[in-house]
Amino acid sequence: MLPVFLVTFPFFALIAAGYGAARARILPLDAIPGLNAFVLYFALPCMLLRFGAGTPIGQLLDGSVALVWGLGALAVVAGVVIFTRNARVGWNDGAFGALVAAFPNTGFMGVPLLVAILGAQAAGPMIIAIAFDMVVTSSLCIGLSRLDGLGAGAAGGGAAQAARKALRGILVNPMPWSILLGVLLSAARWQLPGPLERTVAMLADAASPVALFTIGAVLARSALLAREHDASAAVAEALGTGVHPAPKAPWGDVLPVVVVKLLVHPLLIWGLGLGAIAQGLPLAPAALVVMVLVASLPSASNVSMLAERFGADNGRIARIILWTTVVAFFSFPLAVGLLH
Repeated sequence: MLPVFLVTFPFFALIAAGYGAARARILPLDAIPGLNAFVLYFALPCMLLRFGAGTPIGQLLDGSVALVWGLGALAVVAGVVIFTRNARVGWNDGAFGALVAAFPNTGFMGVPLLVAILGAQAAGPMIIAIAFDMVVTSSLCIGLSRLDGLGAGAAGGGAAQAARKALRGILVNPMPWSILLGVLLSAARWQLPGPLERTVAMLADAASPVALFTIGAVLARSALLAREHDASAAVAEALGTGVHPAPKAPWGDVLPVVVVKLLVHPLLIWGLGLGAIAQGLPLAPAALVVMVLVASLPSASNVSMLAERFGADNGRIARIILWTTVVAFFSFPLAVGLLH
C-alpha cells in the first residue's frame, strides 16, 4: 500500500493546494473560470488527443469495454433515481444525483493518475468511459431532470428540449472532438507535424497539474459561496425581509450517493466485467482493472456546473463531489492495492 500511496499522494496534494489557495483567496475566485477554460479547451483535449493517437485502434474501439461500462453507468443512474427520490428530491435533483454518482472524474483526474500507475495502456478504456459518460450518461440524466412537475406530453417535450441542449453542449465541447481526432490518427497511423506535436505535448503536460489544482479551487469556491449564501440569507431573515435560506441538503440525501459512487459503482463494474468474461466476451482482465479503478474515482467536478445551469440543488451536488474527493484520498489507494 505504501508505494501506491506515494504515487497517489501528489495528485490529491495538488487538489488540496487548489482548495487551500481558493479558501485563502490567494487564488481569486474570479480566476477559477479561466483555469477551467484552459483545462477544458486547451490542456485536456491535447492530452486526450495525445493518448488517443498513441493507443492502438483496437483498444479505442473495444466493444466489450463499452458494453460493461455502459451497463454499469445505466444501472447506477436507474438505481439512484429510483431509490433517492423523495419529498425533497424530485426528478431534477434525483437526475443530477444519479449523474454525480455515475460520472467519475476521469478526464481531470483519472487519465493522469491511472497512466502514472498503470502506464499508457490504461488510456484506451478511459477514453471509452469518457466518451460514453459525456454523450450518453450526461444526456440521459439531463433529459430525466426535465420531468419534474410535468404531464406526459409536457414531460416528453421538456426531456426532448433538454436532450437538444445536451447535444449542443457535446458539440461545442472540445473533448469529444479531440478523442475522435486521436482515434482517426491512431487508425491511419499518422503523426502530427513536429512543431505541432511539440505544442500539443506542452499543453498536454500542463493538463494534469492544472486540472487537479482547479478541482480543489472549484470545491473551495462551492463551499465559500454556500457559506456566503447562508450568511446573507440569515441576515435577511433576521431583518424580517421575508427571505428564507434554502434548506441545506441533509446527510440522508448526500451519504447514500457518496457510497454508491465509491463502493457500489466499482463493485458493479467488477461484477459485470467478470460476468462478461464468463460469458465469453473478449474483455481483457487489464481493461477490467482500469474500469474498476475509474469507477473508484471521485465524482466529476463539472456535474456541479451542470446542476447549477439546470436549476438543481447545487449545494447537494457540491457536497457529494467534495466528500467523494475527500474519501477517495483513502479509498482509491486501497482499490489500487487490491487490484494492481
